[in-house]
Amino acid sequence: MAASEHEAKMAHPRMAAGALFFDADGRVLMVEPTYKDYWDIPGGYVEVGESPLQAAAREVEEELGITPPLGRLLAVDWAPNDAEGDKVLYLFDGGQLTPEALAEATLQADELKSIAFLGPDEVAERTIPRLARRILAAIEARSSRTAPIYLEHGQQPDNVAA
Repeated sequence: MAASEHEAKMAHPRMAAGALFFDADGRVLMVEPTYKDYWDIPGGYVEVGESPLQAAAREVEEELGITPPLGRLLAVDWAPNDAEGDKVLYLFDGGQLTPEALAEATLQADELKSIAFLGPDEVAERTIPRLARRILAAIEARSSRTAPIYLEHGQQPDNVAA
């Protein structure tokens, strides 16, 4: 098989990375973008030459104006999208944000309207189902201290042992 034929069959997914931050009550920090009709988490696309962890840290700093250390990988989600193509999404543990750290946040005005800590039931109400499933699976992986969880469309595939 010629190299070009082989390359044509290989996936070339877009990668994105984000961070989950929590308050003392275990609620997750979500952002309300100006350019979407649903809430999201701090994060964005990985740039050329950048690791997913570096991208998550950069996006948090750009969007919220804070630089807390990011922790371990919580979830990887294979999430192809008919409109956007193949995507691989990484979620890192941002840990607990103190009220003092949150007070230092400065929202990127052209991208974010607001931020809020949401409980698990509120996450599903404010965002799209696939993202809600991804966030909830990552919260579970964090609370159970399991290894990073592998997801497809925000769900663990049936053929993967829990």
